[in-house]
Amino acid sequence: MIKAPDAIMIKAEFDDVAKVWVATSDDVPGLVSEHQDLMKLLDDVSDLIPILLEANGMLPANHEAFDMPVCIAAQGLARRSVLIPA
Repeated sequence: MIKAPDAIMIKAEFDDVAKVWVATSDDVPGLVSEHQDLMKLLDDVSDLIPILLEANGMLPANHEAFDMPVCIAAQGLARRSVLIPA
């Protein structure tokens, strides 16, 4: 069994082409989620973390409920064209 991390790092990046935030994590195998709203994306990720930790065998069989720190690094990059006059 792989042990769950002491804290989870989530990377959220804004895709300017698709106009959505995309969240991934190296700490939670299989975690990928996207949403137009960053706060709703974080709600979705919070729901997915315990499901994926259990599915990946990262929790002991008879564990008690516990709080796990989740750190979110959000970054957005916007691309635009600018007319440069002659």
